[in-house]
Amino acid sequence: MIYKFRIVSDEVDNFKREIAIDADDTFLRLRNAILDSVGYTKDQMDSFFICDDDWSKEKEITLVEMDSDSDQDIWLMEDTQLSELIEDEGQKLIFVFDYMTDRCFFMEMKECVPGKNLKDPLCQRKEGKAPAQFVDIDEVNDKAAAKAVAIGDLSLEDIDEDFYGEDGFNEDELGDLADYDDEEMR
Repeated sequence: MIYKFRIVSDEVDNFKREIAIDADDTFLRLRNAILDSVGYTKDQMDSFFICDDDWSKEKEITLVEMDSDSDQDIWLMEDTQLSELIEDEGQKLIFVFDYMTDRCFFMEMKECVPGKNLKDPLCQRKEGKAPAQFVDIDEVNDKAAAKAVAIGDLSLEDIDEDFYGEDGFNEDELGDLADYDDEEMR
């Protein structure tokens, strides 16, 4: 059986890859096919995540074992066949290729071709230029800060001594607490 995946990026609008791979192949071979198709090096930590329909991460498939004390199942790319975790067309996955900045590709299994096999993964479609594999962490932080300001979020650096108002207060402004009964205080 052959699985066909569509891969897109939220960083580059016109970027798209489509990869065909045998269902009995491993996540490691899928990873390598993706990295080859975008021209990335294979010396970085990365992971696949099986997602629900809303892109919420459910199961992680890692390049190397990172947490051996966990009572959760550990899925390693090298040992896990695609067919173990992917069964249906429309299955969503995330491939995190940059852990430092949580950058990723969004993937969907677009087609399942029964009765056929594929010896090696094949990139069937290449559109657009892939986002850079590495970005400057300071640049990412600056963009995140600009976004936070744009939506009105404040960071701790934005809070100065005037944030909470004046240092002193006038007791007359508060009124007399004895004027309120218990019911009004609740």
